[in-house]
Amino acid sequence: MTVIKAFEMAKSVYESLGVDVEAALAKLKTIPISIHCWQGDDIGGFEVQQNELSGGIDVTGNYPGKATTPKELRADLEMALSLIPGKHRINLHAIYAETDGQHVERNEIKPEHFRNWVEWAKQHGLGLDFNPTVFSHEKAADGLTLAHPDEEIRQFWIEHCIASRRIGEYFGKELGTASLTNIWVPDGYKDVPSDRLTPRERLKRSLDQIFAVEIDETYNIDAVESKLFGIGSESYVVGSHEFYVGYSLTRGKHLLMDTGHYHPTEMVSNKISGMLPFTDKIALHVSRPVRWDSDHVVTFDDELKEIALELVRNDALENIRIGLDFFDASINRVAAWVIGTRNMQKALLYALLTPHKELKEYQEKGQFTDRLMLMEELKSYPFGAIWDYFCQEMQVPRGTAWWQHVQEYERNEMAHR
Repeated sequence: MTVIKAFEMAKSVYESLGVDVEAALAKLKTIPISIHCWQGDDIGGFEVQQNELSGGIDVTGNYPGKATTPKELRADLEMALSLIPGKHRINLHAIYAETDGQHVERNEIKPEHFRNWVEWAKQHGLGLDFNPTVFSHEKAADGLTLAHPDEEIRQFWIEHCIASRRIGEYFGKELGTASLTNIWVPDGYKDVPSDRLTPRERLKRSLDQIFAVEIDETYNIDAVESKLFGIGSESYVVGSHEFYVGYSLTRGKHLLMDTGHYHPTEMVSNKISGMLPFTDKIALHVSRPVRWDSDHVVTFDDELKEIALELVRNDALENIRIGLDFFDASINRVAAWVIGTRNMQKALLYALLTPHKELKEYQEKGQFTDRLMLMEELKSYPFGAIWDYFCQEMQVPRGTAWWQHVQEYERNEMAHR
């Protein structure tokens, strides 16, 4: 059966439910995913003075072919992007600055250190997002940064975050699409603290200092990200979900929710509609936690589909920024990007093909049997045929065919590193 014939048959099945398949595909083409650069080099970066990973972050595995230079990392991203339908964004960390062999402290990074990234993004029609790197540094060695009792250390990280926001602004101006600059800090304690409030008051004051520097939101969008716990902060994290909900709502900033930063039974899909009555300033880092915030490659699982359903059924796609955040060094790193990003897109397509109006009406009228029946039947509808057609129309390989391109790239490029 040809792709087009399978598509036409699947289309008729969905249209029998009142779903506009062509409109769903048109919408999917417009949704950018912010793809994280750090999957390609295990969060190594290009600082002249390299530091070991800290802040509870760990990357496991020793699959060959890791990118070790900016040129290699950008080439790997280009390879991944050629196999992912649509136009997307690239999410950078501050440690990916290019300083021409000169040591530049993080509180002194400037837009010029990311000129090569901007020129590359222009060439490929990509947007750029940004993150200050508030870990893997001697001034973060004890697990405290913006909440540190030492004013000098706090000030260093405040300056770094301000510099990062200016870089985000530079991205927005140069590329014509606002950069999301997201602040996450690892601050916390391994054991039960004797004072939870004071560090949170310091974090609030530090953030207020950072955001006191006015930057046009036309070019840079500020976000803050919470976490439940991490290695070295098992008992207490200063920037908890509750802290950042309060901060984001009172300061008008985006709340970034990472799917791995909550208790195993907490679901970000459920939190989205909990926030939407109060704000549409929401961003996502989609990863896959396994028992804890382990940042596995995103798979097409129930929670991913539920996140996409929440975004689509609540008309939130225009406002909520979708990014990815995982790192796996046990498999081909380019393949990890392709698998994770395509799965995010599959989930969005699945959601766009769902008859939300009918399902909402069933719920409002108390027709819960009808609701359950339809939700379950949709799980076996011919969604895959629509996805294959989308890939073909977007001129990227469908099915498993993309893997052959990655294998060839590994043999010809990655194997020689």
